[in-house]
Order: sequence, then structure tokens, then C-alpha cells
Amino acid sequence: MITAHLFPSHAARPLITDDARIVDPKSCQVEAWRRRNEDTTEYWALPGCNPTGNAEITVGGAFVREAGALHTSDVQAQVKTLFKTLEPNGWAIGLVLGYLDHKADGHRDVLGRFYSYVPASFSFANDAFVLHTNVGTLRASDESRHRLTWGVGSETRITPNLFLVAEAFKLERDGPHYQAGIRFWIVPNRVQVDATIGDRIGHSNGSRWYSVGLRLLSPPFLP
Repeated sequence: MITAHLFPSHAARPLITDDARIVDPKSCQVEAWRRRNEDTTEYWALPGCNPTGNAEITVGGAFVREAGALHTSDVQAQVKTLFKTLEPNGWAIGLVLGYLDHKADGHRDVLGRFYSYVPASFSFANDAFVLHTNVGTLRASDESRHRLTWGVGSETRITPNLFLVAEAFKLERDGPHYQAGIRFWIVPNRVQVDATIGDRIGHSNGSRWYSVGLRLLSPPFLP
């Protein structure tokens, strides 16, 4: 995986490293964002719901514009469940199973499109600082087997509605990446916006990207 649009996007915006949290029971969310690097612009939308109380189901995808051409790039579906929920000054752990189909990689076998990882989160100072870690497996289109992936991310509360986010993660063979930015609740627990900048660690050669995003969360309404 070389360009930013090949990263599985499965975390609460704007982190790539996932948190061990899920949307409230019987509720839904929509995460949408635009990410741009030197020659690629991506448009993502990932709606997800928690119909059972402990299973967040997400299905969505992306359109990508490269060299002036618009085409469907990714289709993604995943399920996240928790074995322990996160409380202030506590910790949580879960499991994610997902399917990521890059339409340009038609030669890849179906089993090679599945991924999995274990998200864990740790709360400090009554949620003023929350640390997230991921360990999992992923297989790129040009590889014959799954390999280890990892991520470490953080949320730091500046005001009740403003957070700084930062992370480092490795999803590809060529080296880890970083991303940092802000997250702001326009309407607490309902409407959130964010902005980030990211790049490959130690190799800034046109891989830098910028993103802006929107996250909408509903109150419980599912039967």
C-alpha cells in the first residue's frame, strides 16, 4: 500500500488507529471526510449502526480522483465488538473483523480482502487523555499473505469540546506514518468536525496528506 487512499479507514474520525468504543446501542453514525495529497483526492462515507447493543456494523466506501479521473476506489464493511467497555480512568478491549475491496485490484482473491485487529483503549485523568493501540493483520494487493499491522493514537482534551489527536501507525511494508490534528464538537455527542495533516515518517516525498471530516451521531431510534 503506497498512497493514503489505500489505508483502511476504520477508526472514529479522524484517527486511523481505532478506539475500543462503539456507537451507542440502537444508534447510528455517519463519518464522512475529504483527504487530499499531492495527486489524489478521496471522498469517504462510512455509515454505521449498533442494532444489538454490542456490535457496531459499518458499510461504506470511497470515491477517488486521480489525474482528473473519478472512479470507485474502495468498498469497506466491518463489525466491531467489545469485550470490556471504556470508563473514565479505565481500559477497554475489543475485536474488529472487516472486508476491504480495492476495485482496482480485481486479481486479488476474496480471502485476501479480509482484515482483523484488536483495539485497546486506556483512559487517564478522567478522560482528559485517552490512548489507543491496535494490533492486527492486513494483506495488500501485491502480497501473498497477511502481515502484522499496528497503530498507537491519542486524544487530549483541551476544552470540553476541543481535542488534539495524534498517532503513528504502520499498515504497509515501506514504513510507518504519522497523523495529527484537531477534533471539535459543534453539538456535543451529535455533530463533530475535524482536520488533520499526515505523512510517512522520515520520507516526505509527496506522500503528505490533509483531511477534513464530519461525524454525525444519532440518538437511539432502532427497534
